[in-house]
Amino acid sequence: MTVLLPGATLGVMGGGQLGRMFVHAAQRMGYFTAVLDPDESSPAGSVSHHHVRTDYLDESGLVRLCGHADAITTEFENVPADALARLAERRPVAPGAAAVAIAQDRAQEKAHFTRCGVPCAPHAVIADADDLDRVVDDLLPGILKTARLGYDGKGQARVGTRAELRAAWEGLRRAPCVLEKLLPLAFECSVLVARGRDGAMVHLPVQRNLHRAGILAVTEVHEGCVPAEQARRAVESTRRIAEGLDYVGVLCVEFFGLEDGALVVNEMAPRPHNSGHWSMDAADVSQFELQVRTLAGLPLVQPRQHSPALMLNLLGDLWFARGAEESTPDWGSVLALPGTHLHLYGKLGARPGRKMGHLTVTGTSPQAVRAVALQAAQRLGLQPF
Repeated sequence: MTVLLPGATLGVMGGGQLGRMFVHAAQRMGYFTAVLDPDESSPAGSVSHHHVRTDYLDESGLVRLCGHADAITTEFENVPADALARLAERRPVAPGAAAVAIAQDRAQEKAHFTRCGVPCAPHAVIADADDLDRVVDDLLPGILKTARLGYDGKGQARVGTRAELRAAWEGLRRAPCVLEKLLPLAFECSVLVARGRDGAMVHLPVQRNLHRAGILAVTEVHEGCVPAEQARRAVESTRRIAEGLDYVGVLCVEFFGLEDGALVVNEMAPRPHNSGHWSMDAADVSQFELQVRTLAGLPLVQPRQHSPALMLNLLGDLWFARGAEESTPDWGSVLALPGTHLHLYGKLGARPGRKMGHLTVTGTSPQAVRAVALQAAQRLGLQPF
């Protein structure tokens, strides 16, 4: 692939907040941008040079995107892999359709982790009623997850007995699922790597995460936030997973740290990730600049974190904290705190559970950052952590 220098046009499938932040990073570096998304008010489409408003599988839309863009990426894993394959017939696409297809199916994803020698939680694939009957007792209690299209806690159910397992599977409309054994967790973490077409790879520091109701709530990044040996294993495992896919682009892999010191992989996302948003304010190269570099074929340099950071996810619930009517949170009181960086995604309507933005806090020490972040959470009405 020829290196695409600033002045070229970079395309992205999907118009959500990850696409918006990719577009901003590309434009800051001097690129033109094109977005394909059916929503006329999509966050990325509203700030891009070109917005192709069609379905992801619409042939005319794919042709139009290729007419604008010199290379194309994706901003969420549920863009149809077939659309990426069709785009790749005309333009460089990163990540490729094969890698995205694996990430779209939990059963294929776990099989890939196993091939790469990366431990994952004990699990069983449930494709039909016979598979349900074959589940061994040791997998309960567990979490039943749809094999496809689940995210942010959707398409999941915690089950403790065989009766609950069967009822949950029926409630998920007998969709193909994966049952994962519940494990004693000490913490959750994630690793973001960027891999170029030449195999060069760099990574962001390991990120410690806190989820609530299946949605990321807090990410903390500083030296020692994850035990050193488990952090080393997480980075090594993520690199193996990326290499096994012959991956090109930015890849996030999430892990569970167990109480006995073991580390098991949870899932991967073939794109930038919510847990990496802090890098826009606390690293010299953000995850979105890495996405631009991998797509354009530019050199990859190891990002350097210059400040401890803590990120708070801002969900639509905040807009209803004062009652049933939507009202804007008091950003002024939060921005009065030192080291606060507010990012809102340009979404026109708030609703509970919808990701509307994030707040990153940076400072001179992890203790100072946490203290300010707790003040910000209190002023916004967020749960302490």
